[in-house]
Amino acid sequence: MKNKNITLINTDKEIVDNDLFNNIRGVLNNARQKAFAAVNAAMVEAYWNIGRLIVERQGDKERAVYGDGLIVGLSKQLTAEYGKGFTMTNLKYMRQFYLTFEKGHALRGQLSWTHYRLIMRVENQQARDYYLDECAKGNWSTRQLERQINSFCYERVLSSKHSNEVRNEIIRKEPNITPHDVIKDPYVLEFLGLKQNDHLYETELEHALINHLQKFLLELGKGFTFEARQKRLSFDGRHFYIDLVFYHYILKCFVLIDLKTGELTHQDIGQMQMYVNYYTRELMNKGDNPPIGIILCADKSESIVKYTFPEGGNPQIFTSKYKLYLPTEEELAREITAEKELLLQEKIFQVI
Repeated sequence: MKNKNITLINTDKEIVDNDLFNNIRGVLNNARQKAFAAVNAAMVEAYWNIGRLIVERQGDKERAVYGDGLIVGLSKQLTAEYGKGFTMTNLKYMRQFYLTFEKGHALRGQLSWTHYRLIMRVENQQARDYYLDECAKGNWSTRQLERQINSFCYERVLSSKHSNEVRNEIIRKEPNITPHDVIKDPYVLEFLGLKQNDHLYETELEHALINHLQKFLLELGKGFTFEARQKRLSFDGRHFYIDLVFYHYILKCFVLIDLKTGELTHQDIGQMQMYVNYYTRELMNKGDNPPIGIILCADKSESIVKYTFPEGGNPQIFTSKYKLYLPTEEELAREITAEKELLLQEKIFQVI
């Protein structure tokens, strides 16, 4: 054929037309981008109006008992009817959202709720306006925006003779947002009343290993009760997911498990410490013992298991008491290694 972008595969008479594929790909990506923008615009407008209604009802009673009680009651009512997304914290963010952007025409339809939560942390109004404009024009992801805020991009642009270079550096350091990201945004899913698909956050290997470990721990019969999978924690607009959460009814503590399929890093350990500290401060019930974090590393060379305790915790507690009911590092490492080898064999048989 004359067109170099068309290939005829004679074995099954399949025709690969790259031009046609790319044109259709462009149509789909454009449609997804429009859907992404429409959902975000509707959500931002709704949250701004919710903030407005709360401010109008509270008036100058925001610091009184009435103000806090109103938020508590509203959170319970909205959560009962609309599900997640209407915690007291989020409702307070919506109130702050309206107070920060009382002139609703200043909002940008291209930006998500997470973008605005990050921009609200900027105290200088001129800086906020700058990030609004640049974020919308540059189609920045939330990670790009966060990096720019944390690196004082606005202040550097003002003082630099090469402002365009400062603006463009973010493109080299962080990827742009894509329409595919909309299906992973938990705020969007909550707003639309859709259930989060936990498997979106797992690769095939991670999914298989987590399935196996979940079953293995429950079958131990040593007090594990399943609590959550891909448990989401949100801090300042960023989302983190704990692979597995159990409650151990004999030890009376949460057990948090995170799986890493690459090399174990200090950042991984610090992240688990953050999870453990959060559970210690926010989610422990009266009579609970401090939670335990377990990091499972399943890289190509070896399987590593590391236990994490609350800050100031005593590892001797684990040695003397927890060891009776929790699997050892060696036991968990063997399970990971055995499951990886089994998965590899299954792949080989599939190819054969």
